[in-house]
Amino acid sequence: MTLQQLRYVVTVAETGNITEAAKRLFISQPSLTKAVRELETEMHITIFKRTSKGVNVSNEGDTFLSYARQVLEQANLLEEKFKSTDRHSPRFSVSCQHYSFAVNAFVDVIRQFDAKSYDFTLRETQTHEIIEDVSRLKSEIGILYTSAKNEEIILRLIKQNSLKFDELFVAKPHVFISSKHPLAGRETLELKDLEEYPYLSFEQGEYNSFYFSEEILSTLGRSKNIKVRDRATLFNLVIGLNGYTVSSGVISRRLNGESIIAKPLEVDEYMRIGTITRNDIPLSIYGQAYIEALERHISADDET
Repeated sequence: MTLQQLRYVVTVAETGNITEAAKRLFISQPSLTKAVRELETEMHITIFKRTSKGVNVSNEGDTFLSYARQVLEQANLLEEKFKSTDRHSPRFSVSCQHYSFAVNAFVDVIRQFDAKSYDFTLRETQTHEIIEDVSRLKSEIGILYTSAKNEEIILRLIKQNSLKFDELFVAKPHVFISSKHPLAGRETLELKDLEEYPYLSFEQGEYNSFYFSEEILSTLGRSKNIKVRDRATLFNLVIGLNGYTVSSGVISRRLNGESIIAKPLEVDEYMRIGTITRNDIPLSIYGQAYIEALERHISADDET
């Protein structure tokens, strides 16, 4: 077993396709297929199940890949410690809930470590997957929130997966609405003000309980509900339908323009937004730079 083989299988798992993985790794498809099969034979496991549409990771393959990512992460840390950054390709991944400051910080890291080649990944994804991604080292850092309602469950999951939660900031809930919304002129909003408008939230797949909801106050009954998977769709529906969502109030004018505004919501709740990382692995130079960038964008005047 070699580091190269581990990089091969991790890339295949990320792409879900041998052909695409071979392109990314700059090797031929037969060579990649042979290397994967040799590793499976040596380890006496089936990492991938082949289908007509590509490959799927098997249950034992999923476990193997979590260890493989740990080995590769340690190898990367050794390179960062003893080699100059211009002699290798930066590799860094983040999984997060849908926060504009997370995107802006990611852009900063790419600009800071720009190179002839690099492999950066930003996953705006479901809450449970964020915890899973960091646990299995698909991502070095995760970003999510806790509140009085979900804190016990979320923090227990984080601990069970050998992760830690570090607070970035505490926010009072805000309503995101269109700048042309009928309520746009109000200084603050109450829940009763929103009853006639569509409520938008991010769909959480099979983990669609309120514990994993990205929006605080998700247990409240609402007559008009729309679930989406990405931020652009949500904001388009907020604008087009006079809908609303509930979030932290931290919004990027540069990223989202002037069409979306945040209004304080008069409720006795809070959102504790923070990062999750592995307990047993120190942050890479990219992870450290990302945390610093997050702190800058959270406190920047144009983000509030």
